[in-house]
Amino acid sequence: MPGENLTRDEARERARLLTVDGYDVALDLRSAVGPHTGDGPRTFRSTTTIRFRCAEPGASTFADLLAPSVSSVTLNGRELNVDKVFDGTRIALDGLAAENTLTVDARCAYSRTGEGMHHFVDPEDGETYLYTQYEPADARRVFANFEQPDLKAPFTFTVTAPAGWTVLSNGAREGEPEPVGDGAAVWRFATTKPIATYITTVVAGPYHHVTDVYRRALPGGGELVIPLGALCRKGLARHFDAEDVFTVTKQGLDFFHDHFDYPYPFGKYDQAFVPEYNLGAMENPGCVTFREEFVFRGKVTDASYESRANVILHEMAHMWFGDLVTMEWWDDLWLKESFADFMGTFSMVEATRFADGWTTFANRRKAWAYRADQLPSTHPITADIRDLEDAKLNFDGITYAKGASVLKQLVAYVGRDAFLEGARRYFKRHEWGNTRLADLLAVLEETSGRDMGEWAGAWLQTPGVNTLTPHATYGASGRITELAITQEAPEEHPVLRPHRVAVGLYRREGADGALVRYARAEVDVTGARTVVEELAGAERPELILVNDEDLTYCKVRFDEVSLDTLRDHLGSVTDPLARALCWSALWNLTRDALLPARDFLDLVLRFGGQESDIGVVQMLHAWARTALVHYVAPERREESGRALAQGALRHLRQAEPGSDHQLAWARFFAGVAHDEHDLQMLDRLLEGSGRIDGLEIDQELRWTLLEPLAAHGVADEARLAAELARDDTASGKRHQVRCLAARPSPEVKARAWADVVDSDRLSNALVEATISGFDQPGQRELLAPYARRYFEVIERVWAERSIEIGMAIVRGLYPALQDDRTVLELADAWLEAHRDAPPALRRLVLEARDDTARALRAQRCDAAAGR
Repeated sequence: MPGENLTRDEARERARLLTVDGYDVALDLRSAVGPHTGDGPRTFRSTTTIRFRCAEPGASTFADLLAPSVSSVTLNGRELNVDKVFDGTRIALDGLAAENTLTVDARCAYSRTGEGMHHFVDPEDGETYLYTQYEPADARRVFANFEQPDLKAPFTFTVTAPAGWTVLSNGAREGEPEPVGDGAAVWRFATTKPIATYITTVVAGPYHHVTDVYRRALPGGGELVIPLGALCRKGLARHFDAEDVFTVTKQGLDFFHDHFDYPYPFGKYDQAFVPEYNLGAMENPGCVTFREEFVFRGKVTDASYESRANVILHEMAHMWFGDLVTMEWWDDLWLKESFADFMGTFSMVEATRFADGWTTFANRRKAWAYRADQLPSTHPITADIRDLEDAKLNFDGITYAKGASVLKQLVAYVGRDAFLEGARRYFKRHEWGNTRLADLLAVLEETSGRDMGEWAGAWLQTPGVNTLTPHATYGASGRITELAITQEAPEEHPVLRPHRVAVGLYRREGADGALVRYARAEVDVTGARTVVEELAGAERPELILVNDEDLTYCKVRFDEVSLDTLRDHLGSVTDPLARALCWSALWNLTRDALLPARDFLDLVLRFGGQESDIGVVQMLHAWARTALVHYVAPERREESGRALAQGALRHLRQAEPGSDHQLAWARFFAGVAHDEHDLQMLDRLLEGSGRIDGLEIDQELRWTLLEPLAAHGVADEARLAAELARDDTASGKRHQVRCLAARPSPEVKARAWADVVDSDRLSNALVEATISGFDQPGQRELLAPYARRYFEVIERVWAERSIEIGMAIVRGLYPALQDDRTVLELADAWLEAHRDAPPALRRLVLEARDDTARALRAQRCDAAAGR
């Protein structure tokens, strides 16, 4: 749609002209309930008044609005011709005065895609739930505005809705809701401090609402009091452990107050767990929104609680990094996301029960970063964001996890105290304003005394990941005569960076042969080769671990002796973080086609059962499935799949009854169930005749066990309908839709394809569920006809659907399961023929094509092994 994709140049010009003094936004949400009449989308009334100044009176600009219709536009008391000034995405504003008042009365559409004002009807009780989600630029789907992060302003929201609802916004509610007749009421909210449009929010519906209070004594006397709220749908109330949410919230507020020396600036702190959410969470100040899957319907491992705590603290860090101080444009998205990702783990480790969070970070978050940084779309942490479509795709592993990894290294580089003092000065100097990279570097130079330009140039402004490899030589005595670390960079991004690393030497000790560290040195790796002088003369190690303690961001390689040691004794590495780093390095070797996939699977089966950290275990399971599906040579896939399923069942039976490990192995076994015997075992577990001591088959686990049965044609439509009747909830419906699409039938696949590609009737959550079910590893031949069809439809899909749904379809339906060069040739032909396609769409295809090429390289490596 013309004008929908705002460019950086347009935003800069508008920011040069305008200063926004405030918004008054009135939303009438009574239309959310009851039957929808009419042919168009269900809509609500949105009335917005914007007060703003113009630096050049007489100039022209535009306001943003995505709405089915506009009733009136009034500029400085003058009513404009709607047909002339509104094109469906923008409102043209000509002849501006020095001081202006714009009022727009519009009908905006409720969303089924998770963008704008999302509308959800709970199938369990028929209740309607609303919430907003805007980042990077969907506030314009709810009210007229200037949709860019550097035009911050105070907001005053007024909401009319059914009287029995809970209604929240960023500001505190002012007074009690005022009845207006017909069972409705008006909520008025306090005016916010200046904030960006994308972090404003409204949450409305009959939510289950739990409250608490955070209290903190102030240094000069008095008390800081922050009202806390936690919300979820009524149907999830019986599962909602709000006490744990509040515990982590209070621990986080204590941590950030202790270290930031800037009191939480937004008054109250509500956290709403909402349905059909596209993201993990969103940092709306005063009213954070989360995906409701963080309300656990069944038993989950401690890794899930850790993940939730991390997300809670990540969003809390945004109250300072992103909300109080906001990046000027999406180029500097890292100024909020990298910091929040780093501070989420930093605060979690130091302030909560999840003291091993850096192990999860090293194993899980960095894996995301390493993958993203090796794609053809890799980019510097400070990226070149030309427009909103670019911005949407840059919420990626580089902006989040690589950026957080680099900040972890920065703390080691400038020192913890200098880093935190820099943050404190940054908040106070730029409160309620917008910043660029230079603003942060300036305070860090002040507090550390270091020149930050060279560091920023190497780490923030260049893409790619370096590889560090140890090389040791030994004397006649067996001691190290020289230990050197070589650094390599990919040919397309040949930057050798400075790395502060720890190098650990390990050997087996004691009767149990535990692999323990007996020597360590920290060194600054620079250039192509660095000698670790401190370790000269050390006894011969069995394992040399570069980047021990995970101080830097790099890929690690092993010398041959170390790799042989890990093949035989990986489970004997006593330190959990060191063991996680070894696993991560082995996975990178597998992805890079340097370690046969079957060797990695063998390591998982031999040592995965000994792994103590449940987060690492679950990451190993995910990697093992990827290796089996994509990296094992096709002719060996049957044998490897059988071995993996047998090993998973063995570890399931051996796991401690009732433990997190038992649950994790049960889920993994279901995911790799391979033959009739495996499927019969799943069936017996579902029916209760195949009990495993301590394993509770709750409703969530029942759906996990049912999906492979559906995918292998054992569970038919009637059985899935019966299961939905047992779990007639929104979550149950999503599970059923996924299982229905998983069935091995041409008719089923055709229906699923049509539901996603040719229709927009499904909500975002059901699109996701259908795609997940459609794409089954055991159905390669059944899915083969859709490879060519994919490339025929994606340009149309991108043009017709919202960017969120477009991304889901283009990523999710890419024919990654086809194991030959045909898909590469189809992708190459499409890219060649569509050079003028939207850059964001081309990026998605390029990334998927690169994954296919990587998989084929790994398969060749696996096929060559043992010949």
